[in-house]
Amino acid sequence: MRMRLPEERPAEPPTGYKIAHPMLSQDGTRAGFTGVSLGGALPYGVLDEARCVYGLRHRAPHRRCDCGFHCVHDRTAAEAMLCTAEHRAAVLLEVTVLGGYIRFELGFRYARQRVRIATVGPCACGAVAVALADAGWGRPGWRGLAATCAGCVRGRTAVSLATFARLGGEGLRVRAGGGVLPAAGTELPEGLGVSELVAEAALLQARLDWFQSQLAQLGERGSGQG
Repeated sequence: MRMRLPEERPAEPPTGYKIAHPMLSQDGTRAGFTGVSLGGALPYGVLDEARCVYGLRHRAPHRRCDCGFHCVHDRTAAEAMLCTAEHRAAVLLEVTVLGGYIRFELGFRYARQRVRIATVGPCACGAVAVALADAGWGRPGWRGLAATCAGCVRGRTAVSLATFARLGGEGLRVRAGGGVLPAAGTELPEGLGVSELVAEAALLQARLDWFQSQLAQLGERGSGQG
């Protein structure tokens, strides 16, 4: 007599969190991600179906295999993985768990997913990222990308965060996480060829100007009090 696992029928698909490396296709027309551990050899799209990493023909997730997408329930647990040296260049993903899944104490192993939000960390120099640039590694037909500021692109293949979201499709949202805002007068490298990058840099500068004006007003109020 075989024991069957309990089945769940949630009113809405569960939400999970994971980390992954952003990827750009060789021809620059598609954006995706690749895992940081078991599934790192198989880049996937924003909306995609899991495949067995061992090449077996069963459907993922199989109870007797490790295949399937993986995520955790808690955002903080996913963010903690970004602290390790080998994962510093990864991005944080918020995903919708689709299809069949197996629930674990910390998360899910599941058949399909939709990446809703990708949060990009700061550039290696510490500045707020405005683009994703060639990281110097990849998979067949795909380039690995890493967060970069305008000053550190230096002629590498790069796409702005907005362009990456557009190439990913399916309503993907890409946003910059932490980092230091660029100094006033920072210029973009010539020949980058990414118009959205100019717009995002201008937006960051506008935010910096706004914060500086607010600080100036606070200073004036403080000096007027006796």
